[in-house]
Amino acid sequence: MYVARHQLVVLEALSVLCRKSEGPTAEAGAFAATWVLYDSVERDELADRDLSHGLFLSLGVPSSGTYGKATGADEIQFRCWIVGQFAHAFDARSIRWSTITSNVMAIQWSGLGPALLLPLDRSRPEPLRVQLETGLREAIRDGRLSIGERLPSSRELARTLGVSRGLVQECFSQLQAEGYLTSQVGSATRVAANAHKSPDGNTEVRRDAATHPPEPRLLADFLPAVPDLASFPRTDWAWAVQQACRDAPNAALGYGDHQGNEVLRSVLAGYLARVRGAAARPERLVVCAGFCQGLNLVLKALADKGVTKVAFEDPGYDETSTLAMAWAGLTDLVRVPVDSQGIDVAALRASGAQAVVLTPAHQWPTGVVLSPERRHALVNWATSTAGWIVEDDYDAEFRYDREPVGVVQGLAPDRVFAVGTVSKSLAPAVRLGWVLCPSTMLEAVADQKNALDRGCPGIDQLALARLMESGRYDRHLRKARAMYGARRMVLLDALSEHAKGMPVTGLAAGFHAVAHLPADFDEIEVRAAARARSVGLYGMSTQRSSRATTPGQLILGFGNVSDRTIRSGIAKISDLLI
Repeated sequence: MYVARHQLVVLEALSVLCRKSEGPTAEAGAFAATWVLYDSVERDELADRDLSHGLFLSLGVPSSGTYGKATGADEIQFRCWIVGQFAHAFDARSIRWSTITSNVMAIQWSGLGPALLLPLDRSRPEPLRVQLETGLREAIRDGRLSIGERLPSSRELARTLGVSRGLVQECFSQLQAEGYLTSQVGSATRVAANAHKSPDGNTEVRRDAATHPPEPRLLADFLPAVPDLASFPRTDWAWAVQQACRDAPNAALGYGDHQGNEVLRSVLAGYLARVRGAAARPERLVVCAGFCQGLNLVLKALADKGVTKVAFEDPGYDETSTLAMAWAGLTDLVRVPVDSQGIDVAALRASGAQAVVLTPAHQWPTGVVLSPERRHALVNWATSTAGWIVEDDYDAEFRYDREPVGVVQGLAPDRVFAVGTVSKSLAPAVRLGWVLCPSTMLEAVADQKNALDRGCPGIDQLALARLMESGRYDRHLRKARAMYGARRMVLLDALSEHAKGMPVTGLAAGFHAVAHLPADFDEIEVRAAARARSVGLYGMSTQRSSRATTPGQLILGFGNVSDRTIRSGIAKISDLLI
């Protein structure tokens, strides 16, 4: 006999009624509590026998004083009594039922704790309390429960395991005495700070902590390619998600079209045609999880069509290119140099590449813009050699000194894949992007997406569509463009004050700049010295295929750095720059 889950559910429901009722309803709740209590005692699971005995007497239960070792006559007497009382209490004509309501609260404030797998084997000779204590100790020692992690409440853990709350509380008390757990009044029980100890008393080091020690905190980190995460439009995004959930038909909550939600593709097509000058139609768009996945899909589709050699800009992507090539099963990667006008199309033609991946709007990482002459030469290469262009529309949303340039895709829609993302305009965590495909390659890219994950999250797609339709996306971009433009000037002013005469390029768009070190400066030494002062700097050498450190250039990201931090960070390393 045991405290069954349905008995606990009945008890919980009746306890709500008891708090709001009098007379028969309250009596019924008391009788249900007695029933569960009797079962608990019969299993020898109540720690305080005097308390249980007193509670029976207070409820008027006939007793022989032998709870926990009840005879058959005791059980028959008790059950006949309680059945009779229930029959009286639940006279439907005399009960006025109260409405049961639910108070919703965040999980961290509720009595319910996180799920915890601690199986108990009732066929084993060890008492359940011993099994529970052993299971918790092992979970803490092997790291399944980390330092500071919250345990389920005693009530919830007892309910999950089908044991009494008193048994769980005894277990918690024992482990607290041993130093495994800690608890404060009004707070949850947690794993103690010194809980991960080996048998010899030495602190155990988790494998991930040993192989990946935490990086020291930087006072200023000029990490490029990261937007201002604090400016993510949380309120607008929450509104868009709410609108999507409210208005979405039931069919939209299914698996959906692996090519992407039709509403989002329609909105994106209009946006790309209006803002980027693309030859966009909804049926030629594939929604993906950011740029990297879009690149993976395109290269795999091209590989299946017979493409074997792919060109990338140099300097350009570091591991992004090699990972994408490996995922597509391609090995022949060629690097094509970039100069002040963008990618060298003559060198591209001489390389024999069948496809090229490039960033014409704001080249990563040099920041140059592909000149009009090079654009036409690139399109001529693609049409004359049946080559493919994969266009990363990098930083196109944020331009300052000159008018926006349209996408290359608009010049040759049948030879260009235009890949875009909201990782910079919103935040990388949104994980949404798109591929605008040539008509002859659409099915191949869509099939790759279907084979990979069957499509992106539908609610997020609808939320993005709602954000763009409402004008809130454009409003956010205007604010972000103004913010980055002002921050760009702060960086230039700081460099002018503390590193006067240092050439700075690549500032026509985006939120990174390229600072050119004096000829006799070693880029690696400068970066190391800056990090010793808690300032993060990043060099051009890591983006070059040769890893050459000359000419020495620093890539200064200012997207996720405040104005004050920019000033103080540059001031702190001023003597390292000139």
